[in-house]
Amino acid sequence: MPIFQNKTAFVRTTASVLFSICAAAAAQSTPASSSATDAPAKPADTTAAAPAPAPAAAPTWSVGPIDFSGVVDGYFTGNFNNPTNGTNQLYNFNLQPNQFSLNMAKVTLSHSADPIGYQLDLGFGKAFDLIHASEPSGSSGYLRNIEQAYVSWKPTKGKGFEADFGQFTTSAGAEVIETMNNWNYSRSILFAWAIPYYHTGLRTSMPLTKTFTGGVQVVNGWNNTEDNNTGKTIGLTGALTKPKYTWNLNYYTGPENAGTNVGFRNLIDTTLLLTPSGKFNMYLNYDYGQNRNAVATENPSGGTTYTKGSLGHWQGVAVAAHFQASAKSAITPRFEYFVDPQGFSTGTAQKLNEFTITYEYKWVEGLLARIEYRNDHSNVAFFQKNATGTSQNQSTLTLGMVAFFGPKR
Repeated sequence: MPIFQNKTAFVRTTASVLFSICAAAAAQSTPASSSATDAPAKPADTTAAAPAPAPAAAPTWSVGPIDFSGVVDGYFTGNFNNPTNGTNQLYNFNLQPNQFSLNMAKVTLSHSADPIGYQLDLGFGKAFDLIHASEPSGSSGYLRNIEQAYVSWKPTKGKGFEADFGQFTTSAGAEVIETMNNWNYSRSILFAWAIPYYHTGLRTSMPLTKTFTGGVQVVNGWNNTEDNNTGKTIGLTGALTKPKYTWNLNYYTGPENAGTNVGFRNLIDTTLLLTPSGKFNMYLNYDYGQNRNAVATENPSGGTTYTKGSLGHWQGVAVAAHFQASAKSAITPRFEYFVDPQGFSTGTAQKLNEFTITYEYKWVEGLLARIEYRNDHSNVAFFQKNATGTSQNQSTLTLGMVAFFGPKR
């Protein structure tokens, strides 16, 4: 019998549980701090002059010059469609429905550049499988457990200039891979389908004024430790940081079609983060991407000729508001609209909207729980329902638990 066959009873039971948890959390909570400590953090070492701190304090651990941090992230997601394909469609990273699952277990070793530094992120779980899904199959064995691995150089008299070489997470997007550094438990459609996860190559950043930091990247491409062609992608990044807001703008361009440098992929990504107080923060994220496909023609004399083909493009906008009800409790609604007219990104030509509401409770230092309801809607019957049916809607309910610790310095 499907786990959610009796939906009415399930919803009533769930509502009772949610009410009880929220009431208990409210009774135990203390007043919130007035500092803006709950802004979503950008990926580590991006161009932001003052990256936002993590949403909760964590136990610390440093040994000599090495800083250690880690996270264990698990969840249960109930899917009201009961799909037999075993997938919460459009999701990253809580993909598996109606079962307890491990999203990620990760440890980080790092040393801030002085003038030489490094960072190494190692782990396993469903998140790591998805991050490296596009890598060549022969290399997936040793790559699937690495999220980031790079060396940093920050010259003493470089006026803030820093260069990183290796594999690092993308500068694009309002969300990051680690759950505790986001406001919601599930990732947005924009995170999953509009932008890359990571790049391999060279990343630089330089403070140009007291409030603006610019950067240039030369990388293999999107999610490529081993490049799929001989071309390179260029990234231009900028971050304007003010006391009450931060504006990030990123542009990536380069050939991304496998086996050829014909056809470029372009991405414009921008995020406006508003931080008026510690009790209310908000972000607005917009992405526009396009890819010129390459058409392969087999030559009679041997070899393959590539010519420019059709243009696939996608775009979307996401907005989220973070309400810090107390020092331990927060609520975050998120809404987004995503258009994939050629089906290049999601595999189906469609228009999508998504609504999520997340309740967070910080149990103790370094341990948080999130309860989340999410509904995705498509203008076509995209989502699988039961064994053979399809639906324009997909609704889920998730309980996520995240334990983490950070460096002492």
